[in-house]
Amino acid sequence: VQLQAYGGGLVQAGGSLTLSCAASGADFRINNVQWYRQAPGKQRELVATIRIGASTTYADSVKGRFTASRDNAKNTVGLQMISLKPEDTAVYYCNLRLWDLLSRSWNDYWGQGTLVTVSS
Repeated sequence: VQLQAYGGGLVQAGGSLTLSCAASGADFRINNVQWYRQAPGKQRELVATIRIGASTTYADSVKGRFTASRDNAKNTVGLQMISLKPEDTAVYYCNLRLWDLLSRSWNDYWGQGTLVTVSS
């Protein structure tokens, strides 16, 4: 399974960006999806979770501004970010928990990370 992440970039404070991760490869089903970010000099933090039933959970710091989504038919997940702040600057990672239909096992996959820079 391969994950391709895209959508990062430079944006001014108050702006918007949408991140995406697309999974491809062997036969699988996506279970839970998590979005993490890691700012320079800081630990990686969990910012959003979207479960198989599409329920979501967000970190307090992004609640009301970030929206996680998923398209199971296209094996694609997204993170829409609005009202961005300079403190949102970080490398963002998608983490997908997949059920491999051939090996009948759970596996976790990470996207390669995409940089989001919010200027003040």
